[in-house]
Amino acid sequence: MLELAKNFIDKECIIYTFNNSSIQGTIKEISKNALLLETGNTVEAVNLDFVVRIREYPRKKNGKKKSVVLD
Repeated sequence: MLELAKNFIDKECIIYTFNNSSIQGTIKEISKNALLLETGNTVEAVNLDFVVRIREYPRKKNGKKKSVVLD
């Protein structure tokens, strides 16, 4: 997961955790066990052991963010 997560640095992503919750933000840094996620004006550390899926935020053809993301 560590090597795959490095592909998403500086991209706006949706992080899915094992308890069916999701966190949206920009991945700023990835270390051995955690990733730093910037959400608005705050920075969160997320343990990689709890991450199930990382997805780049979907965008429309014109580059704008989709308003509804259904998974």
